[in-house]
Amino acid sequence: MATASTLVRAARKSKRLTQAELAARARLDQSAISRSERGRDAEFGTIDRLLAGAGHRLYAAPTRRDDAATVAAEIRGRLREKDRAGALRALLQLNDNLVAESGLVRGVLTLTEPEPTGDAAWDAAIAALVEWRLRDEGLPTPPWAHSPDRALQTRRTLDVDAADPVPPLSAVPDTFASRGVLVWADTFASV
Repeated sequence: MATASTLVRAARKSKRLTQAELAARARLDQSAISRSERGRDAEFGTIDRLLAGAGHRLYAAPTRRDDAATVAAEIRGRLREKDRAGALRALLQLNDNLVAESGLVRGVLTLTEPEPTGDAAWDAAIAALVEWRLRDEGLPTPPWAHSPDRALQTRRTLDVDAADPVPPLSAVPDTFASRGVLVWADTFASV
């Protein structure tokens, strides 16, 4: 599941609050928000107050799998390191995490809005994967996945390996194709 720092930052940003605004709502000083978002203050009481200040509640789910927001943070780090193969492995792990869970727990793994990865194609791919795997279970897609900034204007691949052929649309999952991300469906097949 998401780390406390990821949850606090995502909750604050989902309400478009500055750290100072959240501090006022939670009746804490701004430095408490900063420490929490950097992972330096993860006391339950502080995290609970900060989430409540942003209009959210903290729930537990019976899983030890990473959620979409946590995986997006890993992808962002991999992309900064120019490790696109590692970013793809993280995306595939998110796929495996979602497929391994069912029902409510699968849905919970997608609730926290991921922060941008720094690459629009990867942001669109995360949203596409979430919608695809939730649709498999007949679950609703969280609103963040339908955001216009989670789709590309011009179709492209994830640019993992220049030698990879571009898949035809018939070989791309529809949730990816609708967001302009060209990825082979069999990339996500279990091995």
